[in-house]
Amino acid sequence: MVCTIEEKTTKKVIKKALSALGKKNFVFIMHNASFPACKDENTGFGTVNSNGGKKFINYAQGLFDAIQMGPAGKTKLSDASPYTGTIFSGNPLFIDLKELTTKKWGNILPQETFDEIVQNNPNKGKNRTSYTYIYKKQEEALSQAYDNFLKLNDKKLHKEFESYKIQNKIWLDNDSLYEALAIENESDYWHNWKSETDKNLLNPKSQEEKIKYAKRIDEISKKYSKEIDKYKFIQFVLHIQNEETKEYAASKNIKMIADRQVAFSDRDEWAYQSLFLEGWYLGCPPDYFSKDGQAWGFPVMNPEKLYNGDGTLGEGGILMKNLFKKMFKENPGGVRIDHIVGLIDPWVYKKGFTPRPEEGAGRLYSSPEHPFLKKFAIPKLEDLDEEVGPDKEKRVKTLSKEQIKLYGRLVQIVIDAAKEEGLTKDAIVCEDLGTLTNPVASVMKEYQLMGMKLTQFTVPTEPDDPYRCKNIPEKCWAMIGTHDNRPVNVWAKSLIHTHEGYLHAKNLVEDLFSESENKDDIIVKLTNDADFLKETKLVELFASKAQNLQIFFTDFFDMWETYNVPGTSGNQNWSLRLPDDFETMKTINLPLILKKAIIARGEKFASKNKKIIKELDEIQ
Repeated sequence: MVCTIEEKTTKKVIKKALSALGKKNFVFIMHNASFPACKDENTGFGTVNSNGGKKFINYAQGLFDAIQMGPAGKTKLSDASPYTGTIFSGNPLFIDLKELTTKKWGNILPQETFDEIVQNNPNKGKNRTSYTYIYKKQEEALSQAYDNFLKLNDKKLHKEFESYKIQNKIWLDNDSLYEALAIENESDYWHNWKSETDKNLLNPKSQEEKIKYAKRIDEISKKYSKEIDKYKFIQFVLHIQNEETKEYAASKNIKMIADRQVAFSDRDEWAYQSLFLEGWYLGCPPDYFSKDGQAWGFPVMNPEKLYNGDGTLGEGGILMKNLFKKMFKENPGGVRIDHIVGLIDPWVYKKGFTPRPEEGAGRLYSSPEHPFLKKFAIPKLEDLDEEVGPDKEKRVKTLSKEQIKLYGRLVQIVIDAAKEEGLTKDAIVCEDLGTLTNPVASVMKEYQLMGMKLTQFTVPTEPDDPYRCKNIPEKCWAMIGTHDNRPVNVWAKSLIHTHEGYLHAKNLVEDLFSESENKDDIIVKLTNDADFLKETKLVELFASKAQNLQIFFTDFFDMWETYNVPGTSGNQNWSLRLPDDFETMKTINLPLILKKAIIARGEKFASKNKKIIKELDEIQ
């Protein structure tokens, strides 16, 4: 797609307006699976590596500075959530099958195989993924491609593949071995394996076990040599495509931002189980939404494995650094860290129990009174407000500089990983939404990390609410909603003719129309007109002081469906896609919104930028 002169002019004016408002980054958020497809290429799953993905990159050129993706790890057939994927292996579903039918790849995938997958896609013509369908079909197609790759005997390609295997041996051998053991034990969930030996192959407890397990690894490696090599080949193909897409995006001045989930997959738990705290899981304490808390079942890194006694990185610390170095290297736009609390002050609970304090749950580093967790505690008993429950954010009342540094040990590893890949701490996007404990807030402040301000979370009865426009600082990432929130259309419609809607309207008028003479009339319109409320909520985002803005694809393209509804499961979640004909879709009226954002800054600011306002008027 080549932009017309009119489109280039529009984007240029928008960029000028964003700059005038002090915006350094304007980022589009869309998970990989949601990318559109080109005609006759919809296999049932999106990928930025496809022609449809490149078409969107062209669309984003000159408008957005980066695209933030979702987690890119390999998921399971039984769970489409990208937030339970692997930490090293990429998702094979993100491989563009179409490219494998071309001469570039030696036509290792027959065109008829690709056409059949497209033809039989159960959601053909719909903006939905077909997760179960394509999971199986992609596996079959990539197996066929691998067989043809072997027959092709392309020496150059084989040499590149061998080099890739050597360079990524540290994680690729483990993940591919798991694939073989899953076949051997007839289950991809290692806890269900009958063989205790296979469960612990990478976790020997003695020299005798080490020798025994080495023999078993050799036996499995020989028995399933083809399956192991195929797994590695699939990761190689994905790597090549990802690198080419990154280069293509860079040529359009678009960077990619990755997403690091707090979870470790089953595959990772098996491979690195010796580094996790045995019998403990990561979760969330009880709150308004869940009286028993959220039992995520994710393994918890053993604090004793992060650093050695001499201050050097331990096995756990090395694992985490390698993970983030890989992510920063592959994503020069940076990394979003989901649930930053999980790196700084995680809530943990015992296996077989709920995440409630009365059942032994607590904060891993903040529980000096706990019979077991006290060995990891950073604060002392005198640092606690014991009248406050262990799940409350103000529980730790005092912190020294040294204690803050201890809480920030994992954060420091992430910062060091970014630095070694040529990036600064500004490349770290911290998802710190919701209630933050004092230790988390202190670490964020000490390390000058940028958190997120989500305007849809504004509590209108709280004048000092951190998500309200007037309270949003410059150094942060601001947005209306993420993948777990309703689109702004739905948010606005739900508040019409309600008291809560009136309270939001009152605040918006105070923050954005402070110099208007007809404030009451504007409040009335906001409480009765959903379109006007939605538009004003968008104006609030751009009028805020935040230097970095993000917008989720459902908000930008004026969609009505929610991408993921927390606390629910089923095919609706994680399945929404941007329609293939997205270029014809209605989007938010960005020129109008930016014009109103400039005016909302006050008459003096608007007068200074009257030329830009005029240009925005001309392109609406």
